[in-house]
Amino acid sequence: MTAAVIGAGPAGLMAAEVLAQGGARVTVYDAMPSAGRKFLMAGRGGLNLTHSEPLPDFLARYREAMPHLKAAIEAFPPAALRDWSAALGQPTFVGTSGRVFPEAFKASPLLRAWLRRLGAAGVQFAFRHRWLGWDEAGGLLFATPDGPRVVDAGATVLALGGASWPRLGSDGAWTVTLAAKGIAIASIWPANSGFTVAWSDLFRDRFEGQPLKGVALTIGSHTVRGEAIITRAGIEGGAIYALSAELREAVLAGGTATLLVALRPDLAKQDLTARLSAPRGKQSVSNFLRKAAQLSPVGIGLLQEVAATTGRPLASLSPADLASLINAVPIRITGVAPIARAISSAGGISFDELDDHFMLRKLPGTFAAGEMLDWEAPTGGYLLQASFATGAAAGKGALKWLNL
Repeated sequence: MTAAVIGAGPAGLMAAEVLAQGGARVTVYDAMPSAGRKFLMAGRGGLNLTHSEPLPDFLARYREAMPHLKAAIEAFPPAALRDWSAALGQPTFVGTSGRVFPEAFKASPLLRAWLRRLGAAGVQFAFRHRWLGWDEAGGLLFATPDGPRVVDAGATVLALGGASWPRLGSDGAWTVTLAAKGIAIASIWPANSGFTVAWSDLFRDRFEGQPLKGVALTIGSHTVRGEAIITRAGIEGGAIYALSAELREAVLAGGTATLLVALRPDLAKQDLTARLSAPRGKQSVSNFLRKAAQLSPVGIGLLQEVAATTGRPLASLSPADLASLINAVPIRITGVAPIARAISSAGGISFDELDDHFMLRKLPGTFAAGEMLDWEAPTGGYLLQASFATGAAAGKGALKWLNL
């Protein structure tokens, strides 16, 4: 029995592995010249495979999509992913943040070992094959360097990714193809993305690329501790990514959003006020804040940026008001950074379109997995874990369809 997997990222390769292990003859098709391009990009700074936190906490990271992903992740949980990596000669370790990494810390050794094992299992690859949908007879239609090609398959797993980093292959073009078949697709938006801020030229030129370390960021009732990076167009970084869903929803609802930054979140207002009540003498405001509140230059610059926009110089504020501002610096978010630079995307195929085996109800024999589905998660291993797990689940569903 033949199976076609369209998309050579983690979800597609995992589906191919499950199918091959179950006895299917599998070909993986991809528009790019090689497999796993976004996977390699994700591992450029250290491949964060999954996370070590307790599974109930882990599952809660998927928010409203959790009920739809729960069974797949429980069937292929973080422990199974770590065992799978170890079996490929890439044992893992838990970092200080609880994140799980291969000991080699890179994606390339793991991907090479995986492709070798898939090849040994008989999985074939057809690169530079861009999927265009189906022909009139129901065959899979591809554009290739040698012209159009039609492929017949007993089962198909779609794993074409979301729409972030389109130059690596995930461009979201499949949304038009599936929508034409009546498949409900939630609008695709940037996730784990940066946001735009209208910085002054002075602040932008001086602090672009500098980190705000050890800060607490708050939007509405959501607060995250971590690091943020000032960019030329706005702000990004780990703590921003963790709040990207809330920030995006606020911007979409109101046009702008206010992000509050606590520069000294471990200092109570009373203690901070006491420090700021010391005589300033002849010190400049910047030197005083650096010494009295241990603020970084970029933190002081952010305070001055806000003071300039409000028309209230920092020197005019009382110690109590200055303490309040230091731990609630308002940043006006004006928009979401382009999806081409987002780590992942939100939106995709509605889970209502899928059965319990990740098969599209309106397209029997066609399954979907990975970022094509309508879910999002923060960085920290949750993105890859769900991609692997849904790929495995779709592969099992396709085996069931093929009666293998």
